[in-house]
Amino acid sequence: MKHIITLSFLAILLASCNGDKKNTVEKVLEKNNLKEIRTKRAELVTAQDAIHSKIKLLDDRIKTLDSTQNTPLITTFEAKEEVFNHVLELQGNVTTKNLLIITPEYNGILTNVYVKEGQRVSKGQVLAKIDDGGLSQQLAQYKIQSNLAKTTFERQKRLWNQKIGSEIQFLQAQSSYLSQQEAINQIQQQLNKTTVRAPFSGTIDDVITEKGSVVGAGQTPLMQIVNLDNMYIETDVPESYVSSVIKGKNVNVEFAVLGKTIDTKIRQAGDVINPANRTFKVEIDVPNKDKSIKPNLTARLKINDYTNDKAILVPQSIISENAEGEQYVYIVSDKKENNEGVVNKVIIKTGKTQGDVIEVLDGIPNGAELILEGARSVKDGQTVKVINY
Repeated sequence: MKHIITLSFLAILLASCNGDKKNTVEKVLEKNNLKEIRTKRAELVTAQDAIHSKIKLLDDRIKTLDSTQNTPLITTFEAKEEVFNHVLELQGNVTTKNLLIITPEYNGILTNVYVKEGQRVSKGQVLAKIDDGGLSQQLAQYKIQSNLAKTTFERQKRLWNQKIGSEIQFLQAQSSYLSQQEAINQIQQQLNKTTVRAPFSGTIDDVITEKGSVVGAGQTPLMQIVNLDNMYIETDVPESYVSSVIKGKNVNVEFAVLGKTIDTKIRQAGDVINPANRTFKVEIDVPNKDKSIKPNLTARLKINDYTNDKAILVPQSIISENAEGEQYVYIVSDKKENNEGVVNKVIIKTGKTQGDVIEVLDGIPNGAELILEGARSVKDGQTVKVINY
């Protein structure tokens, strides 16, 4: 309507100007009189200003009478109940309890190394041998003495059973035999320490000390053994999650350098809070059938610490806060056939956030129509028009 009236007045102005040009302007120009030309121009400018003033009055009245001019245009979306799985994002390192630097239990010269790097070994398999320094000969001598002590003891025992001989002779023979046995056991234990065996099944990752080297008990690293079957991730979790991050919770693990993602579970959650950083440790199983995951590899963890099967999720960008600290959103009600509706301000209670959305715990019913674009520019009770694309 506004545009029709405006165009009408412009047509009148042009017609007037054209008429003047044919009947007057041309004649004035033909006279070639400067004064008359300036006078005619002033008349036309005055007429133009008068028309513009009238157009402005009409525009102002149109704005007052035409309600569609003041109706804000918005977009909306429908609030629907959905499953909300909140995750806690952390970083952890892959480790294993079966990663060990093997050191000798005996001082001496490393006489033999029976394995090489990359070799698979079984638990108890002999890996290396250390010179026993004459223990084998000592053991042979003690065995000879033990056999004599055993024979003496057995004979003395038969005599004692027949009530022949004194009790002290029997006890001395028994003590001598037991002493020899104990000495043999001690030397055998020392001799066993000269043989280096695999503490568990795995792979020899590195042979550190070569044959012929002098090694010290508990000090010289001989080789490194690792087993990639029982891998896990260890990470520190803030104490605020102690009741929600528990054994059995689902975890999504991403290995960026491998381009690999796996789903697993928490196998153990610590019961002690570290006073230094207010965290507790958790261990997460890592299936590793293809042996691609290595110890000390960095992993990004998404731990499912909360689930709501009937959650209402809304963008955080549409939520505002009043002077009392209450959060609110706008919904559209009383929607008509022409997509016009009334804005209602609703106080809400929010829960956990995930990315750009937040969980609404109270205030928004399932199926409510919330304002999306234009949420910051409307007022409670205002009429708006929905233009969803």
